[in-house]
Amino acid sequence: MSIIAIDGPAASGKGTLARRIAAALGYAWLDTGLLYRAAGAEALDRGADPADPTAAEKAAHAVAARIRDEGPALLSDPRLRGDPMADAASKLSAVSAARAALLELQRSFAARPTIDGVPVGGAVLDGRDIGTVICPDADVKLFVTAAVEERARRRVKELHARGQKAIYEAVLEDLKQRDARDSLRAVAPLKPADGAFLLDTSALDADQALAAAMVVIDAALSRGTPQP
Repeated sequence: MSIIAIDGPAASGKGTLARRIAAALGYAWLDTGLLYRAAGAEALDRGADPADPTAAEKAAHAVAARIRDEGPALLSDPRLRGDPMADAASKLSAVSAARAALLELQRSFAARPTIDGVPVGGAVLDGRDIGTVICPDADVKLFVTAAVEERARRRVKELHARGQKAIYEAVLEDLKQRDARDSLRAVAPLKPADGAFLLDTSALDADQALAAAMVVIDAALSRGTPQP
């Protein structure tokens, strides 16, 4: 059973890349950011501030319990894909107790990956701390990044495709603020894991990014050891 850990900042292309890698390999995929977005939504639905430690921990525990009891259906809520929930998730994820509440859920997914209840040969997880905290012994670690200006352009295009209004300058500033929160937080800051392969997608389309990632993955899995 193999684990592929993919980390990187918002709009770097890591989610699309993780989904496509999982499909290519027949692995289970988990967008761990959706866990934090769901917890952020839970806090907001309770009328609480996602940055408040007590509220964040309660919301994270509630989401973890629901997923254990009901399965991951709540992660398909379309509102989780919007920027308000992304902002809420970024604030909540800085709370150590909230991260701890979701830790075992992520590790269990990696250790026992299934698709529609059927065990499969591996797992792909993407997020901010997969290679550093969740799965430090992953067989492959990728850190996907891109220039913040390119990431803002992608985010605006994505929002417009959904019929949502978006101003480039505002999206750029939001990404810079989220990058700072994610990278400077005291608990599980966003950074490349030891031994991670750095993949800059600034000048790559989705197909090119997948091709570059698969070269690294194929080499690592054929050796049976993480890439250096």
